[in-house]
Amino acid sequence: MLNYSINKPYRQLADMTLIILWASFVACVFSSCTSSRKSVYFRNVPDSVSRLELAKFEEPVIQPDDILSINIQTIDPKAAVAVSRQPVRAAVGASSATTVGGQEISGFTVDKDGNVEIPVLGTIHVAGLTTYQTRELIKTSAFKYFVNPTVQVHCVNFKITVLGEVARPATYTLPDEKITLLDAIGLAGDLTIYGKRQNIMLIRNENDKKIAIRFNLNSSDIFQSPYFYLKQNDVIYVEPAKSKIAATNAARTQTFSIIGAIVSVAIVALSRL
Repeated sequence: MLNYSINKPYRQLADMTLIILWASFVACVFSSCTSSRKSVYFRNVPDSVSRLELAKFEEPVIQPDDILSINIQTIDPKAAVAVSRQPVRAAVGASSATTVGGQEISGFTVDKDGNVEIPVLGTIHVAGLTTYQTRELIKTSAFKYFVNPTVQVHCVNFKITVLGEVARPATYTLPDEKITLLDAIGLAGDLTIYGKRQNIMLIRNENDKKIAIRFNLNSSDIFQSPYFYLKQNDVIYVEPAKSKIAATNAARTQTFSIIGAIVSVAIVALSRL
């Protein structure tokens, strides 16, 4: 009689502990299934071959502090050496590592007034123009001094920033102006498992104001967005999911699980005495 009165509470506690552990296991399984569905990009695209319409690319315009590579070629190459390129110290390209390499690049810095100072040609206002328009403007000016000049103009410090739940958050400086949201995410090593794919934020300067646009990577609608192509100084922020908080406390949770398992085994053993 004494043994029964002692063992009964232990048996009830052991049964309750096992039920709690089983319920936690089931909850984790369903939670992982839900998370995997949210991790798939462009889920609304059918399995068959599909043609997706892309947003129209608009060539970005030059802004103050941009660095332009200006190359002028003529029949006499030596005549254009002085006006073609000047080295400017700048951070160029984030490599596959998280560091940004500081190296010499050639170009002319656009000053605060939107001008570039080119030897021989003088001061030329380029802010608000595309690189194509700038090329035509410089070419017109170069005709005054050179015979049949050809001009090439590129922005060599096109800069974007990717923050939040990505593998390599950083500021990336690129030699190409035609970059998409997906290109930027790829440069940053893709989203981590905790990145909120249905809530990607793009922060952009427009008319001296900050605007914010949200994207859902689970949907292919982003291809039609007028913000799909990025512009100079765009910032992409990947919001962490709620599961990140749980992951931060993973060590504590694991410790509690181990203690709970040990306690349940001890209770079961005592209940059988």
